[in-house]
Amino acid sequence: MIIGNRARLVSTIVPLEIVAGSQGTLVIGEGSFINYGCSIAATELVQIGPNCHIGTYVIMMDNDFHRIEPERRTESPPSAPIILEENVWLGARVTVLSGVTIGAGSVVGAGSVVTRDIPPRSLAVGMPARVIRQI
Repeated sequence: MIIGNRARLVSTIVPLEIVAGSQGTLVIGEGSFINYGCSIAATELVQIGPNCHIGTYVIMMDNDFHRIEPERRTESPPSAPIILEENVWLGARVTVLSGVTIGAGSVVGAGSVVTRDIPPRSLAVGMPARVIRQI
């Protein structure tokens, strides 16, 4: 786990759950802010760039922890990195799925589920999250 200077992790109302597995790396960039109630798990890589703002109850996990086929549910699927570039803002209760990169300066609206990459300087909302305009 690598936490940059002046990163702020709030765990006052509801605890933060942040974990890096034995082969995982979790990077929280300088000046980033992570609000209470978030769950962030890195089995391979979750990288939060500098000056990012993560709202309450955000979920970011680079692995689904079980396969979807009923006969294979005890098996873990491969991990895929989650990358938040510089100055990304995730609203409350956003879920970021494995293998997603969110470009610098982007905003993801509250309650959205990010299933694919978001380009830089974009506003994305919905389930699944879609870019609705450039910033």
